[in-house]
Amino acid sequence: MEKSIEFRPLTPPDWPDLEQLFGVHGAAAGCWCMWWRQTQNEFQRLHGESNRLALKSLVESGTIPGILSYRDGEPTGWCAIEPREAYHRLERSKTLARIDTKPVWSLTCFYVSKQHRGEGLMRSLLNSAIDWAAKNHARIIEAYPISSDEKIRSSSAYTGVLPIFTDCGFVEVVRRTPRQPIVRKYL
Repeated sequence: MEKSIEFRPLTPPDWPDLEQLFGVHGAAAGCWCMWWRQTQNEFQRLHGESNRLALKSLVESGTIPGILSYRDGEPTGWCAIEPREAYHRLERSKTLARIDTKPVWSLTCFYVSKQHRGEGLMRSLLNSAIDWAAKNHARIIEAYPISSDEKIRSSSAYTGVLPIFTDCGFVEVVRRTPRQPIVRKYL
């Protein structure tokens, strides 16, 4: 029997589902999807419980930092997407620096539970994030996927992998390093 899949923007009632998905380690080394919002010093100082509380506070304030996926009611995946201004690290990055002054939504992170990896969930999360951004008046979505001819470890693929983005209509607009282009989808 086919499992049903559902996508929902992260709001306060669904916070326990994100906690369940991310587990005690906050998805990756206590990140809690705060890496892109903090300086390196802040991240080193705040990883773990402080980051969990910071993300929870954002959600409770009404910010919707991304999309959760569910299979048969169980949380299975996460995709972070917001206007670029939410991600202070992007604003300071030389590699991922703005390419123009157009307003963009940035898709910065994916997390899929281990038991659901390899099921195509990243692509489904990407499509759901595109729909969410479009419903919220985004005209350009930008992402920073990994591009490599070598096998990519799951821990390195948190920004997504290039073929999934190109299959979903994203185009490469600049590449300042060999492995991480900036891609955009124009809505």
